[in-house]
Amino acid sequence: MAHSKSAKKRILVAEKHRERNQSVKTRVKTMAKKVVAAIETNDTEASNKALSVAYKELDKAVSKGILKKNTASRRKSRLAAKVNAIGKETN
Repeated sequence: MAHSKSAKKRILVAEKHRERNQSVKTRVKTMAKKVVAAIETNDTEASNKALSVAYKELDKAVSKGILKKNTASRRKSRLAAKVNAIGKETN
């Protein structure tokens, strides 16, 4: 257990940050799952809407420093590729 006042404060602050980071990461994953669910129904319009929401959540996570820029970029790219694939299948 921490002895100094500053060490005790760091424990409290780290716990706050951990909880915030966890909730943001969970929200990002949920939005990605919604994109995949829309893709599985072959609904292009719904998947595009879900994709834009997922983009917004990923960008928020990057701006808060929770995800790295390249990680968010990679996830956005993979989701977009899946959405584009259903567009090609229906044509």
